[in-house]
Amino acid sequence: MRAIVHLSDIHFGRLNHEVVSPLIDANAENNSDLVAVAGDLTQRARSHQFKEARAFLDRLPNPQIVVPGNHDVPLHNVWTRFLNPLRKYRQFITEDLRPVYQDEEIAVLGLNTARSLTIKGGRINDRQVAWMRERLCDLDEEIVRIVVTHHPFDLPEGHHERHLVGRARMAMETLASCGADVFLAGHLHVSHTTHSATRYKIKGHSALVVQAGTATSARGRGEQNSFNVIRVNKPRITVDRFEWQPERKAFGLATSEYFRLASEGWVRTSE
Repeated sequence: MRAIVHLSDIHFGRLNHEVVSPLIDANAENNSDLVAVAGDLTQRARSHQFKEARAFLDRLPNPQIVVPGNHDVPLHNVWTRFLNPLRKYRQFITEDLRPVYQDEEIAVLGLNTARSLTIKGGRINDRQVAWMRERLCDLDEEIVRIVVTHHPFDLPEGHHERHLVGRARMAMETLASCGADVFLAGHLHVSHTTHSATRYKIKGHSALVVQAGTATSARGRGEQNSFNVIRVNKPRITVDRFEWQPERKAFGLATSEYFRLASEGWVRTSE
């Protein structure tokens, strides 16, 4: 079994400060094999916010897969936004915009979907999809294939399709041929788990699409701060959501969802 902590939308610069230390404590207790951070480490891509984010990451377990979000691209500094949008992210967080983690049970790829030309939206391009295909298609079939982006491949009910990552259908159709199993994302500050087959209807393929809420931002959009723990034990996956409990001043297990691998892909079970 592998346990992946799935965090997103940290937003240093607009932080719910009381949840930070309890979040770190909760993750220390989870004995994770990997921490996946799905973007928006900062609120406005300023140096001091990136420094705080770096210190936060240093307190979390390793190894880590970290990708940028749209808030990690400068908004007001137009010159930097278009000429070197991720300079500070590279300086303080990581130079690697295509991080990879692989062992005998899981292969996890991180992808940058943040773009200078959009304020909130994100996009995947042909080169990124070709790179993912190259990394995933030749893996042993027993390895669970996981993709981490900031912008999501699917949406909770009531959200407009403009919030989907750009060229999502092209990417999903290509990666389906490589047996992509799980897509982890953030961006909306709303927790959500669904099957890719609901939206994409690719014969014989149904991946899990798992959305993390905001781990530490003061903008909860109707939810408490939360994070996921993805427990992978092929042919089964469990998605545990841990939610901030103000009365306890701690994160506690809120929901567990169960999935198994069937002939048509990953399906929900009542286990």
